[in-house]
Parts: sequence; C-alpha cells; structure tokens
Amino acid sequence: MTFTVTAFYKFAVVQDPVQLRAELTAAGLDIGVKGTVLVAPEGINGTVSGSSEAIAALHAYLKNDPRFQELETKESTAPTDPFRRFKVRLKREIVTFKQPDLDPVRDAGTYVRPEDWNALIQDPDVVVVDTRNAYEIELGTFPGAVDPQTNYFSEFPAYVERELESKRQRKIAMFCTGGIRCEKATAYLRAKGFSEVYHLQGGILKYLEVVPKVESLWQGECFIFDSRVSLEHGFVRGRHRLCKRCGNTVRIDDEAAEPKTVLCAECSAL
Repeated sequence: MTFTVTAFYKFAVVQDPVQLRAELTAAGLDIGVKGTVLVAPEGINGTVSGSSEAIAALHAYLKNDPRFQELETKESTAPTDPFRRFKVRLKREIVTFKQPDLDPVRDAGTYVRPEDWNALIQDPDVVVVDTRNAYEIELGTFPGAVDPQTNYFSEFPAYVERELESKRQRKIAMFCTGGIRCEKATAYLRAKGFSEVYHLQGGILKYLEVVPKVESLWQGECFIFDSRVSLEHGFVRGRHRLCKRCGNTVRIDDEAAEPKTVLCAECSAL
C-alpha cells in the first residue's frame, strides 16, 4: 500500500481551541488517519497520513468549516506509514514565533506562485532569505539564499534586527518548507516597515511538486518533519536519515547497504 501524506495549515480565529481539538480528534480517528494536528487560537497546522481516500475525506471535512475553506495543502506519498498514531495538540501558536501582536491573516507579504519564483529570486535587486533553521538549510536551499543561522524560528526577529534592517528598501523574498513560517516572517517584516516583502506560496514542498525538475533552481534535499527525513523532486525520499543516538542528519549514499541503526560520524566514534 502507498500512503498519502498531507501537510496543511490555515491561520484563522479559533475562539474555542479545546472544542476544536475534540472535534478534530473524533474526525481523524473516524476517518482513519495518523499524524499530528496543532490547534491554537490562531488556527491549525498539521501533517497526517493515510489512504488517498482518507486524506481526501479529511480535506473535505476541514474545508467544510468556513474558517478553513482556503486551507493550504500539500500532498506526497510514502511506501510505509511515517506516523504511528493520530493526535491533536493544543498550542499557544501553530508555529512558535513569540511575537503575539502579529496578524498573518491581514499583514502577510505578497504570495509568489511556484511558477513565478525562479524569475523573482534571479533578480539581482532581490534579497532571498531562507527562514528555516540551520539544520534544515544544511540539506538543501535555493542558490544565493541567505542563511539566518537560527536554531529556532523564534530567533528570526533577532536576525532581522541584526542583518536586514539596513535592507528595508530592498525587495525581500522568503521561503520555508510549507509556507507557514513565511506567513509570520513576512508579517513581521511588514510591521517593521519593510515595503516589498514576498514569499513562496506553499513553500518548498509546493515548488518541488509544481516546478519540473529540469526547470528547478532547488539544490539538494528538503528536510521534513516525519520519518522520511528528506524529500527530493517528485517527492522521492531523500538520502538523509536521523542518527539514532543524537538525532542529527546523516547522508546514506547506498540505500541497499543502509544499516538498521544509523549513526553519525561523531556517535560512531564513541
């Protein structure tokens, strides 16, 4: 069986997160999906897996709610189920940024379709910023993109103050895995007075889905937050695995000879 994996999010006002959590838990278990959904006063964010029919049913259920009719979704496949069970968690934010006054629904930057992204980032007047964390960027990114060298997304505002303030009159183009972090990052820049702020709609995952490999500017693999670890074009599982001891990424060049217990060089030497 091939499993369908969907990543989705939507910023929206959720007045009763506890009630929504109960409703989503019941719906997910009834539909028969696995994975995790985050619920917060600012919306929902999740990655779940199941049969193609189950994922379609979940999307239909969510979009039947007026708050989530414009749900942002991405789909990929996996030969084995990347999740063990289904759970819905209550959070303060669906993506932790620690800037409570932001309104991504109203103030996010200008969306750029994946088909138009190449032209934008090849413009020499554009500053391209990868809003992900250092361990994600290490596996792959777009050429010329700035690495903020963050370990957590909540460190991004400090990077802006330190490095981007002098570029507030430049065009800023940002991207992340699925688009959700850029909703907040672009809203933050706009609140700081940056005039032209753009972000890749649907993130890297949508780009890898929509843009043909022969036209792609993406270099390397895309880190993802499930057991597949990384994806390449066509949503083929990448060559990276997680070290069983420390959790760092390890590149496996020969899948046929892949050990059952993957260890990085540092842990192998212990």
